[in-house]
Amino acid sequence: MEERFHVTETEREKVLKNYFRKGLDGPLDTFPSKEKRKFVIAQEIIKRFEVGKMYKEKEINEILIEIYPDFATIRRFFIDYGFMNRSDDGMEYWVGNKEVR
Repeated sequence: MEERFHVTETEREKVLKNYFRKGLDGPLDTFPSKEKRKFVIAQEIIKRFEVGKMYKEKEINEILIEIYPDFATIRRFFIDYGFMNRSDDGMEYWVGNKEVR
């Protein structure tokens, strides 16, 4: 997937600066419409989750709502683009391998 959205470090910094105007630990001003920018934003937001930790949907939502009011859009993007995995029953989410707990 990353090959599809090849981004230089300069491009990445520009996107992050434009969308996280209060800094990377702050909220997202808007979720971009362009796929390449969404990918850059998602790469940054996913860092707020622990690899291998199992999360309930409510926990995911609580973290994401601090970043952006339409947290469901970001959560869906994470799943659709492979940033995050979801169990078949939709009860658990995780970043990385499921075996790591």
